[in-house]
Amino acid sequence: MDPITVDAELAAKLAGLKQAAEVQDADGRSVGQFVPRDQYLKLLYAWARTLDTSADLAEARKHTTGRRLDAILREGKKG
Repeated sequence: MDPITVDAELAAKLAGLKQAAEVQDADGRSVGQFVPRDQYLKLLYAWARTLDTSADLAEARKHTTGRRLDAILREGKKG
């Protein structure tokens, strides 16, 4: 994610926010959403926890087909 530098006036407005806010240009067109850092991290971690459950990981460990990475790398060096 590339940072965007804002002027002091906008920085002060954003620093006071406790929840997400729509950011608009001078004509009232939406240019995006601003989410305060604390709220962003909470959302990010909540989403990450939904990706894999312990049961999913345990099931994946049962599947042992395939080859070890070191064997694949050795084979690649031969060719």
